[in-house]
Amino acid sequence: MFITLKLKKALVISFGVLLFAAIIAIMALSIKEKNDEIVLEAMAVTEDAYEGDILIIDAGHGGLDGGASTSDGVTESDINLAVALKMEAVANFLGISTVMTRESADLNYPESESTIAARKVWDQKTRVDLINSIESGYLISVHQNSYPDARPRGSQVLYAKTEGSQTLGEIAHSNLIEQLNPDNRRVAAPISESIFLMKSVNCPAILVECGFLSNKDEAAILQTEEYKTKLAIVLVASYLQFCDS
Repeated sequence: MFITLKLKKALVISFGVLLFAAIIAIMALSIKEKNDEIVLEAMAVTEDAYEGDILIIDAGHGGLDGGASTSDGVTESDINLAVALKMEAVANFLGISTVMTRESADLNYPESESTIAARKVWDQKTRVDLINSIESGYLISVHQNSYPDARPRGSQVLYAKTEGSQTLGEIAHSNLIEQLNPDNRRVAAPISESIFLMKSVNCPAILVECGFLSNKDEAAILQTEEYKTKLAIVLVASYLQFCDS
């Protein structure tokens, strides 16, 4: 399987395994080549093809808000951050401008917000203000799913009402299914109006549920460096495909 990426380069470069090796080196991982490994092929475009566009990467939850958790207590917020940081590394390696809504597990809450509820509200409003302050921004918010029944598994992309969100969401969802969970029968869908961040931003925006932490097998996979790297690569590649669509 191939995902075609177009980079800001003056020459046509065929990366294949070379690109994988470079990304792996950046992240200090050891990913074995397999038949189902994602291979990225880079092609040239004009120098200013994505000039001015900014990929905004939102690691969902954080600080006092851990989100969902695995049966053994690993929080969604930590997995989200790990995937988001890998996305940033892949994007920057490919010459893509990025902005992170958070870069650590901790959040610097103001002293005036003394309750957990008030701090969560402050965090979400702060993220919205940051996102809406960026011109030509494109938001990918990273999350993990959970359900009372332990059987559901697989990723799903939810998209905002803003122009371009549905297209970005469908591209990302299709790539996640094709590359990482081909047995998944879910489809990209509009996000609930109850999600404050997604209903408040002005740019194309998607929320990616990478998998179910309530499913023991999938939770284990989501905690591996290899799978988190694959998620990061697929999501950044999807952003580039959207920009070129």
